Amino acid sequence: MANKPPFTSVWARETPPRRGRDQPALSRGQIVRAALEILDAEGMEALSMRKLGAKLGAGATSLYWHVANKDELLELCLDEVLAEARVPGPQGERSWRDAAAVFAYGMRQTMLRHPWVAPLLGVLPSFGPNALAVTAALTVAFERAGFTGRILHYATGAVVSYTLGATTPEVSWLNMVAGSDVSADERLDTLRKQVEVAAADYPDLLARHRAQDYSDMGITKSLTFDFGLVALLDGLEVRLRHHLDEAGPPPQSAPPSSPTEDAAAGRG
Repeated sequence: MANKPPFTSVWARETPPRRGRDQPALSRGQIVRAALEILDAEGMEALSMRKLGAKLGAGATSLYWHVANKDELLELCLDEVLAEARVPGPQGERSWRDAAAVFAYGMRQTMLRHPWVAPLLGVLPSFGPNALAVTAALTVAFERAGFTGRILHYATGAVVSYTLGATTPEVSWLNMVAGSDVSADERLDTLRKQVEVAAADYPDLLARHRAQDYSDMGITKSLTFDFGLVALLDGLEVRLRHHLDEAGPPPQSAPPSSPTEDAAAGRG
């Protein structure tokens, strides 16, 4: 079995300049926008270089000038939508908690608007310009608050991990429903009936399950996400206080001495 060639990122590939007739007929932006339309309307499985070329009315040469394969195209599309989760730069009294919340809610909404993103996170590298801008802004906000060293890395990583981890199952559900002939309400009704049978030996769990309000799963999911995020940030705030206490105040330099003091000390 032939070995698969090592992955190379589109962001690390240098494109030699072309002039005159060698210029591609399409721009990278045009290709990415068309690919996003297919991804958002039909999902990742529907995207192919052939289908994209047909949509743009272009031959393979115009596409392959910008991307070598579908993975590189998906890298471009992934970074494009990450712009929607961008964290604003430091302004006024905006706190690290504000920056974390802006990122978390923005990233969650980005994943819900573009469900095809979830399977790519952690599979394709995210070091395009928008991904790096988000990472840098979040890191700067935490660093300004006093997170440093490993604690800085762990704290920002915890926010990212919670956001992706809490949202991915919700997106997976949406993807599953979108690819099924059964509506979300019908599927939930079927699952509730099956839980009644499967959890018969756990009356306390069944009681809580029966008391659950399934009338608006969107609101329920949003409230659950909000609760978890606030709990995480509360915990990080405690850790930050401990971190600052252990680090102690920055060393204070001694004030400059006067000529009289220098003379008295024999330094004149």
